[in-house]
Amino acid sequence: MKRITYLCMLALLSTASCQKNFLERVPLDEVSSETFWTTREQLQLGLNGLYANVKAANTVAMDQLGDNSINSTTTDNYRILSSGNYNVELGTLDSEWNSQYSGIRQCNVFLENYQKATTVSEAVKNQMAGEAKTIRAYMYFHLVSFFGDVPLVTKSLNIDELYGPRNPRKEVIDFMLQDLQEAADMMQPAIQTGTALGRLSKGAALALRARVALYDGRWAEAEKSAKAVMDLGVYSLYSTGKPNEDYYNLFTYAGKLSAGANKETIMARTHLIDVSMHNISRETQVPDQSSRYNPTKSLVDAYLCTDGLPIDKSPLYSEASYASLWQNRDPRMRMTILAPGAAWGGRRDGSVSQPNTGIFTAPKFVLDRQGCVTITGYYFTKYVQVSAVGLVSRDENDIHILRLAEVLLTYAEAKLEQGTLTQADIDLTINKLRDRVGMKRMVLTELAANGLDVRTEIRRERRVELAREGQRWFDMMRWKQGALLAQDVKGVKKSLAPVAQVSNITADANGYIVVQTGRQFVDPKHYRWPVPLIQLQRNPELGQNPGW
Repeated sequence: MKRITYLCMLALLSTASCQKNFLERVPLDEVSSETFWTTREQLQLGLNGLYANVKAANTVAMDQLGDNSINSTTTDNYRILSSGNYNVELGTLDSEWNSQYSGIRQCNVFLENYQKATTVSEAVKNQMAGEAKTIRAYMYFHLVSFFGDVPLVTKSLNIDELYGPRNPRKEVIDFMLQDLQEAADMMQPAIQTGTALGRLSKGAALALRARVALYDGRWAEAEKSAKAVMDLGVYSLYSTGKPNEDYYNLFTYAGKLSAGANKETIMARTHLIDVSMHNISRETQVPDQSSRYNPTKSLVDAYLCTDGLPIDKSPLYSEASYASLWQNRDPRMRMTILAPGAAWGGRRDGSVSQPNTGIFTAPKFVLDRQGCVTITGYYFTKYVQVSAVGLVSRDENDIHILRLAEVLLTYAEAKLEQGTLTQADIDLTINKLRDRVGMKRMVLTELAANGLDVRTEIRRERRVELAREGQRWFDMMRWKQGALLAQDVKGVKKSLAPVAQVSNITADANGYIVVQTGRQFVDPKHYRWPVPLIQLQRNPELGQNPGW
């Protein structure tokens, strides 16, 4: 492919023809003549292509790297990565390496050329450059999280020119934090509207900076950036006065940025019918196959009871029936994990007597092409637009990359790790999230009285609030909880499922379905992905991560 066509750029690099020959492309700065970068329209066209590097449905899929969810397809790369049973040849390793560096190169090209537009105001150019810097940092975030030390490239080199050793992870993170602060200083605080809706602003750079700092244990920097977002006065938690619906609705069409009510989302991959769509709703409750996203027992057990106590401490918890699992639980459980009586798009469920296929009553374990099958006994409802389940790749709900809820959780955790957390901080952050759904507030003195560890509870809050948003594996890695991934993946207790359907399914000594066994997590080996084999063959100076 000699040139990147305007059509390919306008499609945000998403067409099959563009993807097929991705590595054969000529650099972005060869898209046209030397005068390409001279007008605002040309800058905008160049900037458009950068947004394709923001992960869309893959953000949701990445949650399956951790212990929240598991794919029914045994050959799924994320399921394989989560199990620890892979080697340096696994395809996802190289695709992530290549895609991140391809996007970084595009950002570098833009940043090397945008100042050529001398007729464009400095304010507009600064805004665009800030967006490019933020997207570049977003891609470096994934690289250092996956691989640790990586080459730090700030010029428009081709992928094949990435020769030489890797830069230390700390050096790359230092660069990211500085770049994100510069980006924040260049951009306007107001949420972009109109035709620019969904584009990044100051809050995105600061929120991503808070995430990067938190993940690297730079607590003071994380606190500072998170508080800066909170103090912008631009964002607020999504709330329409419906505590039983708002959290769920945020992840449906009602919560789209274009719907107008959502001031919580700071960074998103937006979608538009017939222009940019995905398939998450259908893959979650696919009406004639097995769900690609199956909630685990580990996630279900993480939700507190309404008295604020974990299920192993609360007298309110009951396993008397399948439906009782949702009773007296944090309301976010019902808005994340499909509960009996809820609307769904999976057609026939596991109850042979249920006449209304639009209402869920029991899990289905037998594949008969008449309804959605689960391998754990649970289904997700978060991120499901029921009206889109029956359609193939016609889903247009936004994918939320960063939202105010995460910023609040970051602030609370950063304060905790510095030893400065107070009840006022809890009220400013975690209790706002609980108030939105009508959950009992967190009170530090009550945690102590009940023998609960504050760090454990703050981490729990992050897990349940951000479930299915692609954060769990990253959190497990930074908290050094990798050993949890070596445990068997389990599902519902067999006695709570339709007996005839689960009679031949393996269960543990306590009667819980065993979905996957034979997993491993070797410390420190599995805290970093290996450098892909093909990259080592091209450039032996990269070296390999420990244990690989």
